[in-house]
Amino acid sequence: MSEPVTAMTRSREVPAATSSGYTLLLALLALIVFVGVNVLTRGFGLGSAGLFVACILVPVLAMVFIGLGFYMVQPNQGAVITLFGDYRGTDRKEGLRWVLPWMMRKKVSVRAHNIHSERIKINDLRGNPIDIACNVVWRVRDTAQAVFDVDDYDEFVEIQIEAALRTVGARHPYDDMSDEDQTTLRGSADVINAELQTELNERLSAAGIVVDEAGLTHLAYASEIAGAMLRRQQAEAVIAARAKLVMGAVTMVQMALDKLSADEIVELDDERRAAMVSNLMVVLCGEREVNPVVNAGSLYQ
Repeated sequence: MSEPVTAMTRSREVPAATSSGYTLLLALLALIVFVGVNVLTRGFGLGSAGLFVACILVPVLAMVFIGLGFYMVQPNQGAVITLFGDYRGTDRKEGLRWVLPWMMRKKVSVRAHNIHSERIKINDLRGNPIDIACNVVWRVRDTAQAVFDVDDYDEFVEIQIEAALRTVGARHPYDDMSDEDQTTLRGSADVINAELQTELNERLSAAGIVVDEAGLTHLAYASEIAGAMLRRQQAEAVIAARAKLVMGAVTMVQMALDKLSADEIVELDDERRAAMVSNLMVVLCGEREVNPVVNAGSLYQ
């Protein structure tokens, strides 16, 4: 019988118990002055071992002890404090800080990071291969999770960006090929970007990372089908233009016939009306210029 798999312990950031470094800096300067005065006035011998220990050795050891505990925290930066592998908190207070020298400090940037992913080839909802890329703005929200719950959070972010991009890209078609395609990669940028940001936040929450912005920067059919899809788009554009042209021509013919009847300019029977409609449609819908033909007789000759 196999043993149950133990779940990973989630870390949580807590404030660290550290001190301001400026007070300790003054104490360090005071010790330096104290040792310097004793050396200049009495020399290194100081007459006895007791005076040497009290005036030179102990102050120097105190100076080394204080000096090893200094560290700097810049704006939008945190210092993760550990004691023999045990997490003791994160210091986010800016400026010169001090902690016991045997406590380790690891600097973690909580500034905004910008990543532009590489172009990757994926299949959309209909199986069409497409090239896609995105831009992601992220930052560390929980320094304890970023340091202790993943091995390398920078590499973790890059891998999860590619995984999320593949997941979101496979949910929707590239373009609307039917009335059922309400959301497409090309025509619904706001929806796709929101989905990508949500997907990334869910994936990166394990590392204490939050995504502030995510959006597609490149979207195109893969080279092997780009030509066929371009011809399809061109055909759709021609059909749409023809449909609009025909609808306009029909409206104009109707207006012409109504105007002729209303002003009683000419009486048209069904055959003459059909001939006029045919001629007007040819004139309005034709791609070439029309050459007029003068009929000297009647319609029936």
